Amino acid sequence: MTDAVPVKRALISVSDKAGLTDLGTALAARGVELVSTGGSAQALRAAGLTVRDVSELTGFPEMMDGRVKTLHPAVHGGLLALRDVPSHADAMEAHGIAAIDLLVVNLYPFEATVARGADAPDVIENIDIGGPAMIRAAAKNHGFTTVIVDPEDYAPLLEELDANDGATTLPFRQRQAAIAYGRTAAYDAAVATWMARFEEVPRRVAAAGVLAQPLRYGENPHQGAAFYTDGSARPGVATAAQHQGKALSYNNINDTDAAVELVAEFDGPAVAIIKHANPCGVATGATLAEAYGRAFDCDRTSAFGGIVALNGPLDEATARAIVEIFTEVVIAPEADDAARAVFAAKPNLRLLTTGTLPDPRAARRALRQVAGGWLAQDHDTGHVSAAELKVVTKLAPTEAQMRDLMFAWRVAKHVKSNAIVYAKDGATVGIGAGQMSRLDSSRIAARKAVDVGEVLGLDGSAAVGSVVASDAFFPFADGLLAAAEAGATAVIQPGGSMRDDAVIAAADEAGLAMVLTGMRHFRH
Repeated sequence: MTDAVPVKRALISVSDKAGLTDLGTALAARGVELVSTGGSAQALRAAGLTVRDVSELTGFPEMMDGRVKTLHPAVHGGLLALRDVPSHADAMEAHGIAAIDLLVVNLYPFEATVARGADAPDVIENIDIGGPAMIRAAAKNHGFTTVIVDPEDYAPLLEELDANDGATTLPFRQRQAAIAYGRTAAYDAAVATWMARFEEVPRRVAAAGVLAQPLRYGENPHQGAAFYTDGSARPGVATAAQHQGKALSYNNINDTDAAVELVAEFDGPAVAIIKHANPCGVATGATLAEAYGRAFDCDRTSAFGGIVALNGPLDEATARAIVEIFTEVVIAPEADDAARAVFAAKPNLRLLTTGTLPDPRAARRALRQVAGGWLAQDHDTGHVSAAELKVVTKLAPTEAQMRDLMFAWRVAKHVKSNAIVYAKDGATVGIGAGQMSRLDSSRIAARKAVDVGEVLGLDGSAAVGSVVASDAFFPFADGLLAAAEAGATAVIQPGGSMRDDAVIAAADEAGLAMVLTGMRHFRH
């Protein structure tokens, strides 16, 4: 292994042609011989460059619709040979293998093909074989071979050559080898994830991401952090355009993701205000401005410094309401010019637009790290319709109550367990989240509803006449009775407790209407 290695011959085979001809021209101007394949060779020749076909090195033409072209000792020997080992040098001479000093390869667009919903034959044809094999070979032999897998590294490569009289240094090659192995690992992970559909429970799972941005710190200043995207193109914080404000923090990203996933549950104008990944206020309305005002009224104290998500285009009226208090992030599908002008006066307010909303029912997988391993599960895409609910009390919900029950149930899905949500007229009026006891969650939500009543100028709690949703069954009647004491008139919960009969009897005695979903929404 040596430090400076002159680059005299480059093999270029890229799917992404961005910057290709400029790179080829720059390398040729530095006296580098160009060897290439297929469309890359055509593009380089079209730019007036002299290019050798890889078939001249191998003695074999490209075949099988391009599936076989670089899988040959003349290519891999040129990439893998240890130049300072006599037996390697002798083998190269005996078999006419020329050294390849630089490999520039990027892979078939497998991830993009999957993301656009292509059919299986198209996806399979975009599984690259020769590219990863060459990348791994060059990266392994980084003592002598330079490998480039991303167009963003073309400029640094040329700067490296200029700084070292046409050579690359070992630290540069080591860094590029690390990037290369990260790329092939991510590529294989994407393929494995797609292929996992053919296993009931995959024997192995792989996760990969591309660095979107380094973060100043994680949840706390002493924790390092970074944000990676997974290439799935699911609308949300990872795909959003940021129009103003400083860079998002770790907590901003986590909370903004929670906010946009929640608000996507609703069809009409809806707004969610999130704090520490929990909603502090969610509401629908005739307009987004009305929905925001109602969501804000649910917990004005917690809304300070929160994340606001809208499921429709941000307009001027809503923007003016939002800027009345300090808000960290606003995310919406779009924002009109008037709204952006309002936000421009608050340069620290981050505005993100997603173009569209995520599909809450789209199947996807979730991984969570634990000591020594990972937990894998399907994301909670569970949904029940009003027609699927089972009325178990003597009193059935009215149409208005049923609308609020469905609203509260959708919100409860996005509240940390144990979750209790009071709602009335399409707005939350009290949320109890993340308590070890469901009774405590119910009491906290009820206390919040008293505060809302004061905000709204009511004689008592805003929970009076409300409905209540519980993300899991009531193990005892006490949590249910706490809701009744707060003023709730109807309940939605999964059911399934050994004491369901006792809880139903308590609901009847309290004059409550209650429906069961048969589905719970734990969120840890």
